[in-house]
Amino acid sequence: MTAKKIFFASDFHFGVPDFRASREREDLVVSWLDQIKHEASEIYLLGDIFDFWFEYASVIPKGFIRFQGKIAEIVDSGIPVFFFKGNHDMWMFDYFKDELGVQIISDELIIERGGKKFYLHHGDGLGPGDTQYKILKKIFRSKFCQWFFARLHPNLGIGIASGWSMKSRLQNNKKEEFRDISEEWLVSYSKDLLAKEHFDYLIFGHRHLPLDIALGSSKYVNLGEWINFNSYAVFDGEKLELRYFEKPDNG
Repeated sequence: MTAKKIFFASDFHFGVPDFRASREREDLVVSWLDQIKHEASEIYLLGDIFDFWFEYASVIPKGFIRFQGKIAEIVDSGIPVFFFKGNHDMWMFDYFKDELGVQIISDELIIERGGKKFYLHHGDGLGPGDTQYKILKKIFRSKFCQWFFARLHPNLGIGIASGWSMKSRLQNNKKEEFRDISEEWLVSYSKDLLAKEHFDYLIFGHRHLPLDIALGSSKYVNLGEWINFNSYAVFDGEKLELRYFEKPDNG
């Protein structure tokens, strides 16, 4: 029997830049999930699955039903799926846990698999700088802010959020480029973390650029995004590597 593998992906950003492009990306992600489900032991989705998400008491944003159905199918088959809260979908509460059976991760998650130690996080608000966002993150995650937003009619609340999303990097199809390594803030964060505790792999999303960087005996990996790269990582029990998905040609 083929050894089961662990898959990691992030930053699907369902919802941008428009309905048509988002639906095409949803089909692509569903095709990827169909391909990996036969060899997956676990699936970790490290945040910004949606470009906006908020759960009202009895209302959720419309759409993305094919993706949700596929996740439910995978969980029902016995494969654990983990959703991390990103900066665009930090307002996940109980819907996905109750309806789909996924496990919601609010911040970091540390796991050990195959004798390797993993540090997992979406990546937002970490490392030096970005003080303004770090303050906003505390506000947006506060119980009062969530309570207040829930008081808004869904048409108004989701409309406001959609306007906010129009300013996002991926809404404007900005393809990220590698900076000097000294300017890669998640690399700096990883180095600081490794000075205190050993991890074999430190895996993040958020940066929107597939990166695989050796840090001594450890490895920093960024998962990229699914508008420009369709990138993900897979751990086969011995090593972790970045891969790129191309939808099979059934024609």
